[in-house]
Amino acid sequence: MHTEKGEKSESLKFQKKQPADFIRLTPEAFVLSEKHPIVLCADNIRSGHNIGSLFRIADAFSLESILLGPQCASPPHPEILKTSLGAHQHVPWVKTERMIESLLQLKSRGYALIGIEQTKESVSLECFVPHMEAKYAFVFGHEVHGIGQEILDCLDTCLEIPQSGVKHSINVSVAAGIVVWHALFANHKAP
Repeated sequence: MHTEKGEKSESLKFQKKQPADFIRLTPEAFVLSEKHPIVLCADNIRSGHNIGSLFRIADAFSLESILLGPQCASPPHPEILKTSLGAHQHVPWVKTERMIESLLQLKSRGYALIGIEQTKESVSLECFVPHMEAKYAFVFGHEVHGIGQEILDCLDTCLEIPQSGVKHSINVSVAAGIVVWHALFANHKAP
């Protein structure tokens, strides 16, 4: 709040942080920094806005990388450039023409393949206790149809975000943010 003369009022309850208040990595430092062993995997996500948001999430939480399936939008798609705000330039990503093979390669490297999907066998997110030393590949599907059955068949498990509204669906990027936050900050279990 400012007075008529433009001076700062002393009655502020909350003051927004200014850019100088944040400790920000340079893109070069981000590339060299230690990452959480989480890969965001996009199966047939067509929206560049959603893919761009996955880049922002990977940047915000220092995730290892992003895996894009063959039908996914990919940089330099204009919608990705708009929503990623440049994160696509320093967050590692790969576009694969063989999603199942790429997921199985992650599995062979010790990643748990976890779909974020509403299936009859899904585990509710609040029941998922992340392991401190585990490596996760979270798979997100098409905005309307979800994860394809052939991808579902190669996963270790599926998580479902509990919902009580009319639609029972959450935007892909919102779901990714919820799941990643839970994986990093929920009560962890020792390996």
